[in-house]
Amino acid sequence: MRSHLLNGRTAEHYRRSVTEGVERVAAKLAATERPFTGIAVDELSPRVDAIDLDRPLGDTAAVLDELEDVYLKDAVYFHHPRYLAHLNCPVVIPAVLGEAVLCAVNSSLDTWDQSAGGTLIERKLIDWTTTRAGLGPAADGVFTSGGSQSNLQALLLAREEAKSGDLAKLRIFASEAGHFSVQKSAKLLGLGPDAVVTVPVDRDKRMQTVALARELERYHAEGLVPMAVVATAGTTDFGSIDPLPEIAELCDRHGAWLHVDAAYGCGLLASRKYRHRLDGIERADSVTVDYHKSFFQPVSSSAVLVRDGATLRHATYHAEYLNPRRAVRERIPNQVDKSLQTTRRFDALKLWLTLRVMGADGIGELFDEVCDLAVQGWHLLAADPRYDVVVEPSLSTLVFRYVPAAVTDPAETDRANLHARKALFASGDAVVAGTKVGGRHYLKFTLLNPETTVSDIAAVLDLIAGHAEQYLGESLDRAC
Repeated sequence: MRSHLLNGRTAEHYRRSVTEGVERVAAKLAATERPFTGIAVDELSPRVDAIDLDRPLGDTAAVLDELEDVYLKDAVYFHHPRYLAHLNCPVVIPAVLGEAVLCAVNSSLDTWDQSAGGTLIERKLIDWTTTRAGLGPAADGVFTSGGSQSNLQALLLAREEAKSGDLAKLRIFASEAGHFSVQKSAKLLGLGPDAVVTVPVDRDKRMQTVALARELERYHAEGLVPMAVVATAGTTDFGSIDPLPEIAELCDRHGAWLHVDAAYGCGLLASRKYRHRLDGIERADSVTVDYHKSFFQPVSSSAVLVRDGATLRHATYHAEYLNPRRAVRERIPNQVDKSLQTTRRFDALKLWLTLRVMGADGIGELFDEVCDLAVQGWHLLAADPRYDVVVEPSLSTLVFRYVPAAVTDPAETDRANLHARKALFASGDAVVAGTKVGGRHYLKFTLLNPETTVSDIAAVLDLIAGHAEQYLGESLDRAC
């Protein structure tokens, strides 16, 4: 079994195995004509269940054949231009190369003596990102597993900086269109069930600053502590960007920590065309960025940034066997001192290779393309009498609803939209997402693929309408 350990003696075996796997994936990517096969869980589950994990196949080719059957053949392929559903981006080749390198070397980014150059590369990328965000010379941060973890760590720092001995008095103010991880983080941080105060949004799905001001004043008058305000730069449902400068002013006035969840909108940091939409982010106390959303990086690649690096001490614990206190005096850079994680992948390498091959402008241009595409898609929807579109996009998301001319019952229209999404997924012709607006079911395009065209959008809209109309026709037949 030692022949399977990666080392100097097995380097050629490693080369052959990885090459064979890459060739399989490359062939699949080249041949994929639809984002999904439409396979149902009841069809795929028996294939997986039938595999006896205690009886290895012992041969790479045989294993790849099996993998083709249970995974590659029926995977959801985000690279396809008609995958329009969630915040999943196609990935750039330099980042995939980085993934291959980091997996093979297997550095752990918790301590210097496990990572060396990896530590310095991660720190350099954090500095690069905080500079792009304008957070100032004292800024710092650390890579994380994703936006939810970044939000959790940011709110942990906010809780500690609030310096309140009574957790029951702490309040977090977040938009009703904000990410659910805010509520989850509050629970994990031991805050009460009423800790998160939901602030209404305007017609463009941006946090209402007048409402935020009113809530901050009300809770302050009740003797409660405004622990943090979570502004969103790119909401999951609408891609809306909260008015960051105005929110920053209110946070200064009330002594509240400002966290900006820019997991989606962080791509604007690399944009020469739309960077101004993030104006005000430089005033944040902490920022979440997800490179695996709008920097076209493979999952996972995220970071939490802070304006004052000293606040990261709230996540610091010292262990003699790992990061003893003397390491700080000796100026040994142990990233575990900043992180909620201990063992941690060298995800920064993917972004490093991307920047060194493509440059920031290359990333920004790709993100600009999908933002421009969303505007074109919005005009298409606004002019189509079959659809009601919610808001003009700030980033690359479109939320809309099929509205049949002959149906007046909103519940029946809901069912038609739900059926259309499900039928489209089952066909494999395209994948779209769904959400609720005002209690009603809507559909959603999240456009993160520069290869997607306006023609693709128009074709998918026709498919949706066709499925909805078929459902309504069958529903009418059943009623008769």
